[in-house]
Amino acid sequence: MRIQPVLFRDEAPEVSSFRDEVLRGLSVRPRRIAPKFFYDRRGSELFEAICRLPEYYLARVETGILGTRAREIAELAGAGCLLIELGSGASRKVRLLLDAMRPEAYLAVDLSREFLLEATRRLAQDYPWLEVHAACADLCRPLTPSFLPRGRRRIGFYPGSSIGNFEPREARVFLDSLRRLLGPDGALLIGVDLKKDAAVLHAAYNDAAGVTAAFNLNLLARMRRELRAGVEIASFAHHAFYNDSAGRIEMHLVSRRMQCLRVDGVCFQFAAGEGIHTENSYKYTVGEFHALAEAAGWAVERTWTDPAAMFSVHFLRAAA
Repeated sequence: MRIQPVLFRDEAPEVSSFRDEVLRGLSVRPRRIAPKFFYDRRGSELFEAICRLPEYYLARVETGILGTRAREIAELAGAGCLLIELGSGASRKVRLLLDAMRPEAYLAVDLSREFLLEATRRLAQDYPWLEVHAACADLCRPLTPSFLPRGRRRIGFYPGSSIGNFEPREARVFLDSLRRLLGPDGALLIGVDLKKDAAVLHAAYNDAAGVTAAFNLNLLARMRRELRAGVEIASFAHHAFYNDSAGRIEMHLVSRRMQCLRVDGVCFQFAAGEGIHTENSYKYTVGEFHALAEAAGWAVERTWTDPAAMFSVHFLRAAA
C-alpha cells in the first residue's frame, strides 16, 4: 500500500514571540514564563523520557485506560471521523485508538515543529491507510478552522492532563473554544489527572533521576540558544511542590544566588531564592472537572478511571 505524505501546515509563532513573552514574563512579579515554551525539540525529548519514569504515573495510567477502553471509545465516536490530537507530542497514545476507531483522517497539532514532523511521518509509515495531517500551532491561540479537512465529523483528543496547565477560568475558555472548533456534532476525549496524596504528586514531579529538573532547566537552555540570553543554567534550581489550597502542582526555577539574567540587552536582577514560575498542573476531582466541562458547553457522556482512581478519561459531546 502506498504511504501518503503528511499534509503539513505551519502556524507556529516566530522567535520574536518567544522573546516578547520572555521579556514580558521576567518584567512582572512574580516572574513567570508559560509552559508551552518547554517544548522545543530537546524539551519534547525530555518530556517523552519523563513519561517513561516510574514516578510519573500519569502517562502509564492514562495509557492503560485508553488501551482498555479503545473499542468502547470507537463506538462512541462512530465511523469515518477526523481525529484531531491536541498537543500530540510523539503521537504514541493515539495509536491505541487508531485501529479501533479507523478514522478517515488524523490531524496532529503541536508547537514543536521538528518533533511533530518526525512523529507524524512515523505514523504515516505505520498506518498507510490513514490520511495524516500535521499543524504546528500554539494551542494558547485560537486555531484556524480553515486548514482542517472538511466534510468529516471532528473528534478531539487531548491527552496527558494538559488541561491542568490552564488556570481554571482559562481552562473553561479553552474548552469552550474547542467546542466551537469541533462543531455541534463533534466530541472531545480528554485526559484529566485526579487529586490524590501529595506525596505521590511530589514524587511525580521530582523524580529521582532528575529528568523533570532537566526538563524545567531546559527552558533556560532554550533561552540561551534562541535568544542568546546571558544566564548560567547551573545557577538556577528546579523546584516543584503541591499547592494544596490551590489544588495544583507548581514548578519554578529558583535562583541559587544574586545574579543578573540578561535577555535582549535587558538585565533582570534576581535575589537568592527568587524564582520564575514555569508551570501549574491543576488536579481535579471527577465532579470538579464535570462542572468545568459543563460550564464550557459540554455534556459528559462517559467517564473512565483506573481502579486506584489516579487518573480519569472523559468523553464529552457538545451540549444541545
